[in-house]
Amino acid sequence: MSRTRREKSAGAAATTAVPRGADGRPILRDAYGRIARDLRVSLTDRCNLRCTYCMPAEGLDWLPTEVTLTDAEVSRLIRIAVEILGIDEVRFTGGEPLLRRGLETIIEQSAALTTRHGRAPELSITTNGLGLDKRAASLKAAGLTRANVSLDTLDPRRYAKLARRDRFHDVIKGLKGARAAGLTPIKVNTVLMRGVNEDDAAPLLHFCLVNGYHLRFIEQMPLGPPHTWDRTQMVDAAEILRRLSQRFELSQEPAPQGSAPAAVWQVAAGADHPAGTVGVIASVSQPFCGACDRTRLTADGQMRTCLFSRTETDLRTPMREGATDLELAEIWAGAMAGKKAGHDIDDPRFIQPGRTMSAIGG
Repeated sequence: MSRTRREKSAGAAATTAVPRGADGRPILRDAYGRIARDLRVSLTDRCNLRCTYCMPAEGLDWLPTEVTLTDAEVSRLIRIAVEILGIDEVRFTGGEPLLRRGLETIIEQSAALTTRHGRAPELSITTNGLGLDKRAASLKAAGLTRANVSLDTLDPRRYAKLARRDRFHDVIKGLKGARAAGLTPIKVNTVLMRGVNEDDAAPLLHFCLVNGYHLRFIEQMPLGPPHTWDRTQMVDAAEILRRLSQRFELSQEPAPQGSAPAAVWQVAAGADHPAGTVGVIASVSQPFCGACDRTRLTADGQMRTCLFSRTETDLRTPMREGATDLELAEIWAGAMAGKKAGHDIDDPRFIQPGRTMSAIGG
């Protein structure tokens, strides 16, 4: 692949010095010493829900089929990430990844890869749970390790209002199906919104403790429809913990958080629930950018260094123009080298990314 074509495809990434490991191969290390080991792969921007904090009621203009990566292209980029760039974990996201017909094939091919540690990469999925009960067994057989399922309330009517779809009971079936298939530990992702569902915090934790799920609260981030996020209305980590402490006995785990986004708290057993844990991902109020180890791939083959990045690096075009695996790895590593120190949400000049969460992948 010529230098001219590479620069056309990768922009500034092509002129950035490519970080390399001791073996001379490119690695995903940035200027702050962070090394990406976790790859988030968006398999589609489409979704069968219309959650109020994620997209408008009428939905979005979906990516045209011709710009979306094929199953073979997705699998190739995952292979490059794992076998050349040192990725250990792959999380499949969307939109809604269960809408991807070739999901099991992509998982099976990813599970056959070998990391630098001599084992298969850890493979997980973040899903809204719709239809998970029907596919959990096949996903497990293909090599999926575990599942994260989004659930913001235990009130079916409130769920229908939030998701703009009456599918609450389908999510519950999805959770049960994942547990039966052994996609464990099962994590439940919850976003609390002031005046909407903040009183669901304690009931959701009780539900997860009783059923053996691991609840993770996620602060609402500015990744939904434009001009709909207001930090003053966000239910932050401190408030979440205050609400939970009114009903549960909590103690923070002594282990360091490291690159894991959730601060985890132990929940003591009570008269009506077993002991367990609860996590809080304070992406806004207590950002963990300094320990971030993630790199992201969108459904149309754009590499993103950060969830909040306003720039992307095109891997699809050079791949379709005949770039070798090593050339693609160098474009990827060169772009990651320029990763910013943090997301700058607290900066008055912060501008929300052009893509919403459904088009980026969680």
